[in-house]
Amino acid sequence: MEALIPVINKLQDVFNTVGADVIQLPQIVVVGTQSSGKSSVLESLVGRDLLPRGTGIVTRRPLILQLVNVSAEDLRKKTGDENDPATWKHARHLSKGVDTEEWGKFLHTKNKLYADFDEIRQEIESETERISGNNKGISPEPIHLKIFSPNVVNLTLVDLPGMTKVPVGDQPKDIELQIRELILRFISNPNSIILAVTAANTDMATSEALKIAREVDPDGRRTLAVITKLDLMDAGTDAMDVLMGRVIPVKLGIIGVVNRSQLDINNKKSVADSIRDEYGFLQKKYPSLANRNGTKYLARTLNRLLMHHIRDCLPELKTRINVLAAQYQSLLNGYGEPVDDKSATLLQLITKFATEYCNTIEGTAKYIETSELCGGARICYIFHETFGRTLESVDPLGGLNTIDILTAIRNATGPRPALFVPEVSFELLVKRQIKRLEEPSLRCVELVHEEMQRIIQHCSNYSTQELLRFPKLHDAIVEVVTSLLRRRLPVTNEMVHNLVAIELAYINTKHPDFADACGLINNNIEEQRRNRLAREMPSAGSRDKTSSAMGDGAQEAGTGNWRGMLKTSRAEEILAEEKSKPVTVLPASPQRGHAVNLLDVPVPVARKLSVREQRDCDVIERLIKSYFLIVRKNIQDSVPKAVMHFLVNHVKDSLQSELVGQLYKALLLDDLLTESEDMAQRRKEAADMLQALQRASHIIAEIRETHLW
Repeated sequence: MEALIPVINKLQDVFNTVGADVIQLPQIVVVGTQSSGKSSVLESLVGRDLLPRGTGIVTRRPLILQLVNVSAEDLRKKTGDENDPATWKHARHLSKGVDTEEWGKFLHTKNKLYADFDEIRQEIESETERISGNNKGISPEPIHLKIFSPNVVNLTLVDLPGMTKVPVGDQPKDIELQIRELILRFISNPNSIILAVTAANTDMATSEALKIAREVDPDGRRTLAVITKLDLMDAGTDAMDVLMGRVIPVKLGIIGVVNRSQLDINNKKSVADSIRDEYGFLQKKYPSLANRNGTKYLARTLNRLLMHHIRDCLPELKTRINVLAAQYQSLLNGYGEPVDDKSATLLQLITKFATEYCNTIEGTAKYIETSELCGGARICYIFHETFGRTLESVDPLGGLNTIDILTAIRNATGPRPALFVPEVSFELLVKRQIKRLEEPSLRCVELVHEEMQRIIQHCSNYSTQELLRFPKLHDAIVEVVTSLLRRRLPVTNEMVHNLVAIELAYINTKHPDFADACGLINNNIEEQRRNRLAREMPSAGSRDKTSSAMGDGAQEAGTGNWRGMLKTSRAEEILAEEKSKPVTVLPASPQRGHAVNLLDVPVPVARKLSVREQRDCDVIERLIKSYFLIVRKNIQDSVPKAVMHFLVNHVKDSLQSELVGQLYKALLLDDLLTESEDMAQRRKEAADMLQALQRASHIIAEIRETHLW
């Protein structure tokens, strides 16, 4: 099972080559407050001085540190291949002729090897300053370092900036929040082990490292605590209770270590000497716990925990890799292969776009929108919901009042008093109302035109992603379809305008529905008139006249003709005269020598109508409403048909030929099929990622074959 960690290192190398962090690999993440001793712990595990040291915040970028155990026997067996960055002889050649068994390699410096660990530290400092600046700024971009040595155990560790409270230097005011988010980004990986570092000379109950670890690992299943600086505790105190887990229990354990002091570092005290002194300190101060604490025990524990953790994570890791491989394969297929036969490719893309456009209208497209109505469904909604409801909301008598109707009746009679309500007034007023149906009808055409324009973008985004490879072809197709729609718009508008004009051209008072409505209205008016006359019967002297007039009116009303409704009822006039006599107020006589302008006499805006005037207005209103409803029904039915014939169906039928006629030309092939600048790069990145995932899948398959899993 020891070979599992090198396998994870191989997987890390695979994904490092493509510069992607799509797979969360098992690793140990070191967290703690600033100057808690994190870097010292890492150096103790490596056994060499390789990390920048100093006061304040030193670690300002995540450092992903891979420790690879290379035995001396393996080094002797190396062939010395100059192209193999892991060979011992290659490292020896790069270290100025000095034989070495340990070396390092950065991802950002490619195949350059470092046998001098002072150079490694300098490279970390310079790379940190290159991204984070030369003051105290931090960056989430990690530095990848791999250490080969026979003195290390196989581990993958991540050193993070220490948690701090107060910004210094050019650090932003929210530096505390930035560091916290950076730490959470790494420890939220469910495949990571959290190494929570706390200094022994602080109260463990206030440990920021354990606090943030519990946020993502409340059960403590992947948290290991490390207590540093055991030798710096106050005189008369010890960490026995802390190390025994009596203060705060940690499931994976609590391990104490002794760091080198700053004086030791200044005096160049080696890590090996420090580990030897650490062992002596533990034997003296904590004899019963010496074999379960210290740097060597920490290294073995981390190695064991990481191996078991890797074993538990591999099934899910394998599934994740297979899923990503399928996704990137689909993405690569979408990018397509380099074009060989441009003529066939162009015709294929044009045909596919035209087919998808028509299918979207018909509702048979491969990609069906689920978040909103699209294509033919929206056109149907426009016809029967938007347009239909708009017409139904148009009031047949909207914009008309009684004075308007009465004025139209008077204007239609000229200078002669009318015995009948003139037909001209009815036609004049009903045409005025019918004209109001033209605007919503033209708006219906506009909405359908806009939806057919939106279908172009829908097909480009969901149905024909190949067009994204060729932006010029995409723009040309959009221009051709837009031009076709633009040409059909005035034709369709003209037809809809004519539909309304046809209704205005001839007011068919013989329409069956209108004749039936007139009969019902006529009978209703006659019945109301008789009831009113019965209640208000005049004196005996005029009873004969009234009876005669009523008989004439009833005879006319019984004809069922709408003109019978317009005939003046003499009986009603007699009743009106009997009931009230209008009082005529004569204007004052003009003074001699002063002309009188009769047009200056004010006309009353509102007044009480006579019985006859009220009856005439009621009749006209009912007739207008009846005929308007007939016309509205016709318009509601004929406009969608006209839009479908002149716009929708015409575009569907002619789209393929229009695209081929304007774009399928030899002179345009090279220009239209020019790929976008970043398409080749994206295809390469997708291919590299797919290859990396396939290699990772192959590595995991080898684990199963060797029964390591």
